[in-house]
Amino acid sequence: MLADSADVITSDRFKALDLRVEAKPDATPVTDADIAVEDMIRDMLSRARPRDAVHGEERPDTGFGPRRWVIDPIDGTKNYLRGVPVWATLIALMDGNEVVVGVVSAPALNRRWWAHKGGGAFAGRTLLTGAPCRVSAVAALEDASLSYSSVGGWVECGLGQQFANLLRDCWRTRAFGDFWSYMLLAEGAVDMAAEPELELHDMAAASLIVAEAGGAFTSLTGRPGPFGPGAVATNGLLQEELLGRLSQNR
Repeated sequence: MLADSADVITSDRFKALDLRVEAKPDATPVTDADIAVEDMIRDMLSRARPRDAVHGEERPDTGFGPRRWVIDPIDGTKNYLRGVPVWATLIALMDGNEVVVGVVSAPALNRRWWAHKGGGAFAGRTLLTGAPCRVSAVAALEDASLSYSSVGGWVECGLGQQFANLLRDCWRTRAFGDFWSYMLLAEGAVDMAAEPELELHDMAAASLIVAEAGGAFTSLTGRPGPFGPGAVATNGLLQEELLGRLSQNR
């Protein structure tokens, strides 16, 4: 229900001539659709799950307790405001430090992905039409496809040369970017995905979907889960090599 309601708002405002865009303190853009989706989800949760905490990208954290909802109302806002259809609403539920439910809904792609802890990962438009997701079996870097968001972030964090070498040595590289890199990984369409600077709301839902599809999702330092710094995700077979390639000590 949360994802369905979010899709209605984001789809209605996508390419709207009166879409309002502002710059946040970190200079990243936020649209009126971002705010409307997060406010809607928070309102629905306050009525259905009033005891749960909520962490979102656009509003201050609320609530206390072990159960926490993590929301990114529009992941890929720059795509959204430019009319590129690669954007999604990310919703996760955490129990303590463990993600137990994750949903990624991309209505402009007519696609949704979801997972719950121990129950596998799926993709489709509805629960009735969902198909299981499974990562690839590619085991060699030279045979692997890597998806990423941009090169600039790797340069800024001091890993520009390591990332350039990685791009050179992979079989194929494409900047599918944002949530889509990790969903393609979960489906087995790419074998590796990595970004140097992400927040919990960027990673929570994706981390569970990748893990439940049989993959691995860690920080740049190898810590499992969506806690950063950054994200390194693979089909599992390539995790240690990718972590080694993106090490400051290399």
